[in-house]
Amino acid sequence: MMRRRVDGAAASDSTEGKSGKDKAVKVRARSSWRVWIKWTFLVLCVLYAAPRIIPRLFPAFVQHMVYSHAILWFVDLSRPADLALNHTINMYLSSEEGITLGVWHTVPEHKWKEAQGKDLEWYEKSLGDGSPVFIYLHANMHNRAAPHRIGVANLLSSLGYHAVVMDYRGFGDSTGEPTENGLITDSLYLYHWVKVRSKDSLVIIWGHSIGTLVATNTAVKLQEQGNPADGVMIEGAFTDAINEKYGPPFTWFYLKFPWYFFSAPPKESKRAESNADNLKKMKTPLLMLHAEDDKGTPFTMAQELYSAARSAPNSKDRVKLVSFDGSLGYGHSGLYRDPALPGILREFVKSLTDH
Repeated sequence: MMRRRVDGAAASDSTEGKSGKDKAVKVRARSSWRVWIKWTFLVLCVLYAAPRIIPRLFPAFVQHMVYSHAILWFVDLSRPADLALNHTINMYLSSEEGITLGVWHTVPEHKWKEAQGKDLEWYEKSLGDGSPVFIYLHANMHNRAAPHRIGVANLLSSLGYHAVVMDYRGFGDSTGEPTENGLITDSLYLYHWVKVRSKDSLVIIWGHSIGTLVATNTAVKLQEQGNPADGVMIEGAFTDAINEKYGPPFTWFYLKFPWYFFSAPPKESKRAESNADNLKKMKTPLLMLHAEDDKGTPFTMAQELYSAARSAPNSKDRVKLVSFDGSLGYGHSGLYRDPALPGILREFVKSLTDH
């Protein structure tokens, strides 16, 4: 009888113990959920407020986050010789107040020895040596140190041409925020800067991908100013349909800031003219290059733009489209590797001198 009461008491104590533990677990669970909700709310508030507060309180930090060399191919863009461009100088130009542009100028290969140790003044004077000058306007991602852009500079140099490669505002170590009209402003400034120093040398604008939009807008504006470029090349050009596929062109710029996930990029008050509209107006000699396996800007876009360019007056001998077979695997950025490209470029330059 005694044992039964003891056992019953023990069982009662055990049941109460379990009940107490269950209550403690439930309390802790409710408490952890409350903490999680509080922290989530706090993080959301910080992410919402950060893009409005941080740029004002810590502008130097923001500048470092955007333009840090560690983010940009892990190279010092001020030292092109580190990338075997040892006949190239780095310089910084200001296209407008508050905007500084990083630019590389690579001289023709035959000037390689002479270029060693030379300063900016020597490089500027060399633009007037009679050799054609190519202004290369690159695509929407990365900077002037991207391998295929270095490949283009080396190709042009090997042919005896000058290559001037710019990072638009917001790209590379150039300051500012990228917009379509801002990029065109930068391009126009660089063209005039080169033209003043190149004397009677040919100046040719070569645009790739989004650089084609910059190139055609620049060419039309120069034409309207009565100072047309000698020639224009567009590689991997696109139609307006590209915006439907990829959305706004400079989203990458804002993704460098985690807090911009909650802030949409600013909309431009006026969009740049489309490639198709520009090509219908252009009177400048035009060379179009496009790979048939280009996934970024499908070859059908090149065909559509070629038709637009041919609709312009006197376009029969002025406009040429060169396609590259898809089996070659050049895609969107590999045309510079094609062994036939040097001959294509020489032929285009010769046509400009005969023009």
